[in-house]
Amino acid sequence: MPRGFALRIALEFEKGSDSGTLGPLMRPTTAEHPAQHEAPPIPREPSPARSGLAWGVHVITASGAVVGTVALIAIAGGRLEIAAVMMLVALTIDSFDGTLARAVGVSEVLPAIDGRRLDDIVDFLNYVIVPAVFMVEAGSLPHWAFAAAPVLASCYGFSHVSAKTEDDFFRGFPSYWNVVAIYLWGLALGAGAGAAVVVGAIAAVAAVGWLWPFAMHLVVAGTGFALLVGGAVSLGFARARGR
Repeated sequence: MPRGFALRIALEFEKGSDSGTLGPLMRPTTAEHPAQHEAPPIPREPSPARSGLAWGVHVITASGAVVGTVALIAIAGGRLEIAAVMMLVALTIDSFDGTLARAVGVSEVLPAIDGRRLDDIVDFLNYVIVPAVFMVEAGSLPHWAFAAAPVLASCYGFSHVSAKTEDDFFRGFPSYWNVVAIYLWGLALGAGAGAAVVVGAIAAVAAVGWLWPFAMHLVVAGTGFALLVGGAVSLGFARARGR
């Protein structure tokens, strides 16, 4: 190494030691010391309007629990036709609140609130507890103990990590016991139909694919589904008026 070049390196090192930094000759090249990645941008706070919309969606979802409570009160008072309407109202709310949540981006605006958990809580009330009580009061089961079958099966179904697949199918029966209860009552099938409830409960814990009626690309199927349920309610009202 030439003496002049070695002397220059020594001077650079001494200069860097005095200043706490390295001189240009001693500083690592870009290849040896790549630049640090820029810090990610600080997320912006959502606008008040968007926050209001997000809370509004959660209120719509939670209102299903209020509807379910009204249905239970109607059942206790023997007003099964009112309870049936409330179950349909809850079904309607559940059919579009998820779409609203995705459109608003609720999980991004309100990350502290788990919308899926809220939806599951409301659904378990309206799709399991209310229908089970409804079937007992309507005399659609041979004995009140038969109501334990759909309740227990739905506990397993709701807690399964793969309850719903990405292609809009449920693993097992999707716990639409409100639809079952309305049909048993509307068609006056009687207590003998309790066996069908037990079979449905078994299906709920089996790995059987069931179509999700509220998949948005299956609007036609969902419409037919709603019409069938509405028909059963109409039959139930006709029975109520004929008494």
